[in-house]
Amino acid sequence: MHILLTRPLEDSKELIIKLKSLGHNVSHMPVIKINKLEFKSLDYAEYSGIIFTSSNSVKFLNTKNIDKFIKCFCVGISTEKNALKKGFQNVYAAEGNVENLKEIIIQNVNDKGSKLLYVSGKTIASNLHKQLASEDYLVERVVNYNVEHVEEFDKNFIDKLKNSIPEIIFVYSENSAKSLLKIIKKYDLVDYLMNTNLMCLGEKTSVVLNEVKWKKIFLFNPG
Repeated sequence: MHILLTRPLEDSKELIIKLKSLGHNVSHMPVIKINKLEFKSLDYAEYSGIIFTSSNSVKFLNTKNIDKFIKCFCVGISTEKNALKKGFQNVYAAEGNVENLKEIIIQNVNDKGSKLLYVSGKTIASNLHKQLASEDYLVERVVNYNVEHVEEFDKNFIDKLKNSIPEIIFVYSENSAKSLLKIIKKYDLVDYLMNTNLMCLGEKTSVVLNEVKWKKIFLFNPG
């Protein structure tokens, strides 16, 4: 089976190796680029908990001066995995759903007067910090990465893609979906994808690509 992955290479390596070991033909077309951003110096001792809504927010955070026993709230399995790699010991994870994450935070942070640190990308799908603030929690948000859309691809790569259209395309975020849609239109790929299955991480991601006529659209959980 021909499978197309759209995440940056660093996030796709393990899956590429696994899929190839199962005998699949894997193409890689990263539709976004993740850039680290610097932010003001923080005294992490001020915070009783830290919130991550993406694995990139964990990856780009220097955790050297953070108490690894701080309550660490993660949106899903992939984010949790990265937090554990960074050494966090007291990790709570939702199942890829920000609403569930909010409930987990409310259940486990009894002192609303204590400060929570929310680390995220520049663009977020849900204003979790504002939702928690409406529940009287003190939340400070810092942005440590942004997403850049990749718009240009080698003509030879696009021609090969048209000659061997993937049976499955994986898309992991709303940003990736927006980039992929632009690429599909720019390189006139719409009519080629009628027999391709689209695998999306969540409904918000799939909605962006609904205007393309896919064979089927499937939703999957992270991991």
